[in-house]
Amino acid sequence: MKKYDMLHVTIVFIFIFLMTDPSFAGNKTDTYIVGVENIEYLPHYTIENSEYGGFARELFNLFAQYAGIRFTYRALPVNRLFTELVEKKIDFKYPDNPRWHTDIKKGKSVVYSNAVEQYLAGAVVLPERKGLGVENVQALGAILGFTPLPFMDFIKAGKMTIHPNQHFDSLLAQALLGRIDAVYLDINVASYQLREIFKQPDALVFDPSLPYSKSFFALSTTKHPELINVFNQFLIKKNREINVLKMKYFDIIDWSEY
Repeated sequence: MKKYDMLHVTIVFIFIFLMTDPSFAGNKTDTYIVGVENIEYLPHYTIENSEYGGFARELFNLFAQYAGIRFTYRALPVNRLFTELVEKKIDFKYPDNPRWHTDIKKGKSVVYSNAVEQYLAGAVVLPERKGLGVENVQALGAILGFTPLPFMDFIKAGKMTIHPNQHFDSLLAQALLGRIDAVYLDINVASYQLREIFKQPDALVFDPSLPYSKSFFALSTTKHPELINVFNQFLIKKNREINVLKMKYFDIIDWSEY
């Protein structure tokens, strides 16, 4: 093959590589705002000294490097984040789910990524209360802005009251003191809080006999559906690295049991 033919083939190959490699999807000067919840939700995420941290931060650092873009994080109250999303005041929201706050999203074009991680949300109770049945849960603790979907029929029927609080440690402390019957939250969050904050890993236990929900966290947007496509590719191509992050942060749950 002539030298100029080889040079032509090389140039074409490089061009195709650049066009198909998702790491060139963005410009490193492109900065996007991710709306996040201003609560401590470790191991998933947290805001500490105005810095976003936890599993989600490491995941988005990895994605930003992959896509050649930059992220900044805007921490807001849970309910306000949904308004910011549909009013396009933020570029992305995390976490999100198609089932959350459908009233605010109605008529809006919200695009969701594939599942980033599964979660199991249910009730933790004192060990002696495990298995007593939902009829014995009259006071249910939940984080302010979160909707305990599996319990809503009981709440609407007046058989149960929600005791909201901005802080998980306060909710768990109330349950430990017997002031509320159960706390509805992500089981990984309960495990982390009890182990790392309270230093009492078995003081409260998950009660699978009570209503619970298994679902997933996704990244959402009303402004950049094309980047959601890149993010979905990232979830597949960087699956190994993402699983290493999950093993670093989360308890191993046998999802087949639920």
